Amino acid sequence: MNGESRSTLRRQLRAARRSLSPQQQHQASQQLWRQLAQHPLFRRSRHIAFYLANDGEIDPSVLMAHARRLGKHCYLPVITGWPADRMHFQRLVPGQRWVSNRFGIREPLIDPGLQARPWRLDLILMPLVGFDENGNRLGMGGGFYDRTFAFRRRRQHWTGPRLLGLAHHCQKVAQLPTASWDIPLDGIVSDQQIILLR
Repeated sequence: MNGESRSTLRRQLRAARRSLSPQQQHQASQQLWRQLAQHPLFRRSRHIAFYLANDGEIDPSVLMAHARRLGKHCYLPVITGWPADRMHFQRLVPGQRWVSNRFGIREPLIDPGLQARPWRLDLILMPLVGFDENGNRLGMGGGFYDRTFAFRRRRQHWTGPRLLGLAHHCQKVAQLPTASWDIPLDGIVSDQQIILLR
């Protein structure tokens, strides 16, 4: 499938998740928390990257609040560099100051002293636009996560981090078109199911 077809699918799936009502979004966030809060992968992870939901993405904020209460170190992506094409993960701290990035998404005010190398984290919870049963992920098209985790292609043996895509069930497709630069996920968690592949 060519790039135009991926763009068409991206538009359709973004529209599907944006069409969910606030009540459906709230229920999905609660279901996501129920799916993951007691899962061994989440429970044994100490350093976890989350994201702030945007554009109809399933919201992991309930799960993140739970993780913080448990004393886990929680991180959010920040966009740095010029052009702004690099993503880093920055730990949340009390009294966190916020800014909006070039996409209008809130993120922590950049502080390199609070940033962790991606391979040092235990678990990465990633937003996505579409997914299939094989762990393929269609993102927003910026390539931030694929570039950040490209090191996984160069490793014969790796210990982490585990990459889980989070989504609404309506974002699932039978078979997702892939590109050579796509980094496969270790699993997908939706409001209805957990698919672990590795």
